[in-house]
Amino acid sequence: MKHIFTDLAIENREIYRPGTNREIEGVSVDVKEEKNYSITTVDVLDEHGSNMIQKPIGKYITIDVPNLDKTDEDLKDEISIVLSKEIKSMTERYKKDKILIIGLGNWNISSDSLGPKVIERVLVTRQFFVNYNKEYDESMANVAAMSPGVMGLTGIETIDIVKGIVDKIKPDLVIAVDALSSRKMNRVSTTVQISDTGINPGSGIGNNRGSLSKETVGVPVIAIGVPTVVNAATLASDTIDLIINVLKQEAEIGKEFYELLAKLSEQEKYALIEEVLDPFVGNVVVTPKDIDVIINDLSIIVANGLNMALHPGIDLSDVNRYIR
Repeated sequence: MKHIFTDLAIENREIYRPGTNREIEGVSVDVKEEKNYSITTVDVLDEHGSNMIQKPIGKYITIDVPNLDKTDEDLKDEISIVLSKEIKSMTERYKKDKILIIGLGNWNISSDSLGPKVIERVLVTRQFFVNYNKEYDESMANVAAMSPGVMGLTGIETIDIVKGIVDKIKPDLVIAVDALSSRKMNRVSTTVQISDTGINPGSGIGNNRGSLSKETVGVPVIAIGVPTVVNAATLASDTIDLIINVLKQEAEIGKEFYELLAKLSEQEKYALIEEVLDPFVGNVVVTPKDIDVIINDLSIIVANGLNMALHPGIDLSDVNRYIR
């Protein structure tokens, strides 16, 4: 059975969850519902939970915002504040006097340019600490940032570039920002995931380039990502589900057949659809038609969230006034 590619822990949990009323052993889930968004915290507690949902042991915070892909300045500000609070929560147990922010992705491809776009908007301050020989400032953190590109542009593995920078400037914490892949179209550009387990660039589309994690770079790695693409097979699977539900309600002849289709597991449907599509479209991913505008808005939200979370002296009025 082929794997359904997704970068989101919440989706892996949905796929592998054994029943609607029973949680996976070794996985703890907490859901908080608010007016404009919900926050789901998935804690993978042990090896059994890790094996069940195919995610490393650690914490995964997912902020679902149904209207995040709409141009709403008030909502963008609200989610920036929410994101900053969740980043603070995720990083509070780590030393973070020196922070390195890495913007993963290819700046030449709109759907993969979230990381580099965020780097353009984060407040970089390391030069001030170096020039003035400072170790600490009460209003700002020591932040460095860069976009390493992708191997197709540089000829160098991302992990090698990041490891070289970490060895040179010795940050306490690395924060990696990347575009992700989802298995549901309604989560594309409306979901933000934060995790403390690092990140595997390209894994959501089956193109794993090696993980960025504490084990590989030597310091803790916090990952922040937003899904910007969905696999064509998963999009087709969701569409077929909708069609089957309508046919079950309206069709008299063949109703048993539709019931049979509805009982197929997610993995079975995905494998069947992928097999049918493969000769025609191959390994295709789909992204919204207005992805350029969406990426711009998302990069502002993520950058503002990072700036407020990392720099004690910065609030929403500061980032909206100066950091664009």
